[in-house]
Amino acid sequence: MANPWTGEVALTIDGERRVLKLTLGALAELEARLEADSLLALVERFEGGRFAARDVIAVLVAGLRGGGHDALDLTSAEIAGGPMEAARVAGKLIVRAFSLPEAG
Repeated sequence: MANPWTGEVALTIDGERRVLKLTLGALAELEARLEADSLLALVERFEGGRFAARDVIAVLVAGLRGGGHDALDLTSAEIAGGPMEAARVAGKLIVRAFSLPEAG
């Protein structure tokens, strides 16, 4: 089960539920891969809806590595919920990396 208090988000890829997490190392890798000037610029890109499919894939790959999984070729993977779910999870990973979940 994904623990939102530690920044984890679950996603089903090729029929297997995986827990993703953006660790500091994963964030550094992501920042470099997306050529973002800073973590704030990366967050603003997603908040402003100015992200591309390659950005979503890069966030998910970083989240997989941060979650302890080997990187997958997500360009040919079957993601439960399709591109919309992939984008939602990528956004949630970024939010959870920089905030605590709401108590509820």
